[in-house]
Amino acid sequence: MNFNGILVGAAVFLCIGICHPLVIKMEYHWGKQSWWIWLVAGLAFCTLSLFVRNDTLSIIIGGFAFCCLWGIGEMFMQEKRVLRGWFPENPRRHAYYEARRKEMPKSE
Repeated sequence: MNFNGILVGAAVFLCIGICHPLVIKMEYHWGKQSWWIWLVAGLAFCTLSLFVRNDTLSIIIGGFAFCCLWGIGEMFMQEKRVLRGWFPENPRRHAYYEARRKEMPKSE
């Protein structure tokens, strides 16, 4: 039997489970300007996956890399979710959110 598929699936599921709360926390504390951290992490893990000799581990690292790259878009979507009131806003950044709400079209 080959358990690699189940192992990779579980690892990527865990990566998604780790990245989503991190996106929420990073947007809360630093705002969407921290998107570049996801870019650097994604590129670093992509590069690392190229040099790992074990196929299964390389695939898992590559999956984590693309979870990080997906996090870039999620940072921008998270700000929209905060602006809509679906997630709490950081009180220290209230003025920023209010300015963004005034810029937002009514249809969003």
